Amino acid sequence: MSQALQRRDFLKTTAALGIGYWIAPEILAADKSPSGRVAFGAIGVGGKGDCDTKMVSRLGNVVALCDVDEKALAAASKKYKKAKTFTDFRKMLETMGDSIDAVTVSTTDHTHAPAALMAMRMGKHCFCQKPLTHTIYEARLMGQVAREKKVATQMGNQGTAEKNLRKSVTVLQSGVLGAPKEVHVWTNRPVWPQGESRPSSKPCPESLHWNEWLGPAPLRPFAEGYHPFKWRGWWDFGCGALGDMACHTMNMPFWALDLRNPVAVQAETSGHNGDSFPKWSIITYEFAATDKRPAVKLFWYDGGKKPDQALFLDQKVPETGSITLCEKGNLLSTGDYSENKQIVFGEDAPEVDWKKVKYEKPPGGGEPHYVEWVRAIKGGPPAKSNFPDYASALTETVLLGNLAVWVAAVGQGEKVLWDAEKMKVTNIEGLESMIKPTYRDGYTLDV
Repeated sequence: MSQALQRRDFLKTTAALGIGYWIAPEILAADKSPSGRVAFGAIGVGGKGDCDTKMVSRLGNVVALCDVDEKALAAASKKYKKAKTFTDFRKMLETMGDSIDAVTVSTTDHTHAPAALMAMRMGKHCFCQKPLTHTIYEARLMGQVAREKKVATQMGNQGTAEKNLRKSVTVLQSGVLGAPKEVHVWTNRPVWPQGESRPSSKPCPESLHWNEWLGPAPLRPFAEGYHPFKWRGWWDFGCGALGDMACHTMNMPFWALDLRNPVAVQAETSGHNGDSFPKWSIITYEFAATDKRPAVKLFWYDGGKKPDQALFLDQKVPETGSITLCEKGNLLSTGDYSENKQIVFGEDAPEVDWKKVKYEKPPGGGEPHYVEWVRAIKGGPPAKSNFPDYASALTETVLLGNLAVWVAAVGQGEKVLWDAEKMKVTNIEGLESMIKPTYRDGYTLDV
């Protein structure tokens, strides 16, 4: 039996006995027993990957590091001296498969699914940054594979574990504000260039493995403006402002109102060339009625666009946040993660004592979002933003907006009618490749 399998059996046994079920991070970090600690492989260790690796290192042992940039890899290697290093996640998983229990995936959007799917198919638990995937089909598949393999998963939308977000969910679901009518969500992104022509090619830095950075994406020469940060603005690699922030800022109303499976979406944009995302967009989602709420619309704004001030009455429009308009009052939730002020307002709005709001409390100690995931690995309850039950659906909703943005290449685009069950646009042809990608040879989507 492999060391990894022995370790997983130990973790399941201790969880069944109630040992370590609610252990705080500092206690987990103090456990020196090799068989009692989760062995992590970190895929992507620069930028946000540096933070994700640091957080899981407090909850287990980092045994493998992977990054396509040797400078980022060298910096991480100094912190985790016993970890083996790789520049290709495929080689890392093939080489270290028996020694790894779980992986973090903190790479460019377009390589989230290839790395996470390979790991999960090998039985590895998976933490993946937001947006969960680059395309809708990948998001659906990630949830299916996670459920099939019975692995513990979590998407990196850490606001899901914020107490103020969870309190807002409770308030909206309680009915105290009446039935929801519409939702407005906005962000201060992009903070990277969008709406530009493709940059001229330049020699690739010696430290960067460009072919591995491209991963499943079509070949193109290296140029400034892709690595390490500005890739989000390019259709081949990122998901624009919507993909970057909506899994955070749309998260609270998505949870509270169960905003799954939109039936239609339409966008107005500054225009785009099919290579770079537009400078700004306004996206309208339509959701059919459910047994718990009437039909609602959600409006998304980026690139400096915001909802009309009139919706806020005398409230100041924050830089980023959401507002849910209901029959008896409105809820303004501020901050990227709904982590700041939560304000109920309106002419006849009821008063809400936020100190008395009961909510699903996240686990204590350290960063609760990561603790939830490791607790699930050890046999505890699934993390809230796990792939099959939550993160896949949230990502599908978010990324459907980018189909509308793609259609809106010039100004107002045609409304996109969506059949969620069949994962198909019913009124516009030619969007199939935007829903389900074709990977370059060497990378696996379906098996």
